[in-house]
Amino acid sequence: MGSLSTYWHLADLGRTPTDYEIATSRLLYHVGRGFEVAVPLADWYRRHQAASALRCDDWERFHDPRATTYAAYVARGADSEAALDRLSPPPPLAADWVATAGQLLPPALHLFHGLQMLSAYVGQMAPTGRLTIAAALQAADEMRAVERLARGIAALRSADPGIGRDGRQRWQTDPAWQPARRLIETMLVAYDWGEAFAALNLCAKPALDAFFWQQLRELAQSRGDALLAATLESLSDDAAWHRAWSEALVTVALNANPANRDTLAGWVATWNGPVVDAVRALGTLAGADAAVAAVAEASAWQRRLGVA
Repeated sequence: MGSLSTYWHLADLGRTPTDYEIATSRLLYHVGRGFEVAVPLADWYRRHQAASALRCDDWERFHDPRATTYAAYVARGADSEAALDRLSPPPPLAADWVATAGQLLPPALHLFHGLQMLSAYVGQMAPTGRLTIAAALQAADEMRAVERLARGIAALRSADPGIGRDGRQRWQTDPAWQPARRLIETMLVAYDWGEAFAALNLCAKPALDAFFWQQLRELAQSRGDALLAATLESLSDDAAWHRAWSEALVTVALNANPANRDTLAGWVATWNGPVVDAVRALGTLAGADAAVAAVAEASAWQRRLGVA
């Protein structure tokens, strides 16, 4: 034993491991061996993690393509936040655009907080530490979206002091928001970790991210709201990473077990309908073309992954 190095489990690499490999490898002690203490939570993990329909003999094959550690995440986030903080407040904006933003941004705080909770659940139930880290940092990105959208609402209050006051009411009662609320609430009871991942990162987020971070960004830019457009562009960079690591995980799953293709395709087929309903309903606020474009982009990405 004395000849083994500190990172003996990475000895097969044949080289010095990277910071990412050191910080993320073989972190979850309970995977494959169970919990050391018999607690009710153990049965939850047996049913919704170990017995998931998404199967792989070794999920440690998954690598985040950005090799994100906590330190790297913080450094990257600091640069993004500093860039946004240097931006000036928007000039006077047209009243109709302020009204549109008032219908979209305040309820979206609840939407993205829901996506944060879902990301945290995927991370909690993940069968590998590398996925736990990616999902946990994705959850942090969703909270960044909530915080940055809240700042966008505050910036608009120079034109309409009451903007955002009815955000919760709109989220709970506005017909345009009810399909999205129903989507979030039903996703929160998709307990199989694989289905939760598929519903969130393969279905909901690609379409919702395309709607908010791309279509709404273009609309904001066209209406002279450069501050909001820059904010949405920054949040789009976060979403691009979420898609990248999701694609890497799907690749591992499909290479490990051919049956995973049908499993993922079945979940995607189940969740695409509610996602499309949610985005189309939001299109009544931002324009039907924006909704159509967002859904089309998400569908094209699913086809490239081979799970549509």
